[in-house]
Amino acid sequence: MISQIIPKIPFIDKGKTIDYYKNLGFEFVADYDNYLIANYNNSELHFFEFKDLSPAKSDFMLYLKISNNIDKFFEQTKAKGIEIHPNGNLETKPWNMKEFSLLDPAGTLLTFGEKI
Repeated sequence: MISQIIPKIPFIDKGKTIDYYKNLGFEFVADYDNYLIANYNNSELHFFEFKDLSPAKSDFMLYLKISNNIDKFFEQTKAKGIEIHPNGNLETKPWNMKEFSLLDPAGTLLTFGEKI
């Protein structure tokens, strides 16, 4: 029986990745040199080193659901100077989700969404 799904995403520069995700509110709980583990509330992300990855060519993507007040989270993200994806401004989608997107330092697309 599956009890939890934990995405594994790449990093190129460990320091930049840690700083970026800490700025989003993640707490890094393990650092195994080329493998990292971070938590945010009850969610967990694993990161693996991928030095040869070109961020512009990355196909990695995550969808992170927000439980409430995506507007506030969006404003906090912008206030921290985290760049919003050029096509990822906060908007309501036809699938009844309010979403916005970011690109992490390795080019992983992070889409945040809240059910409306």
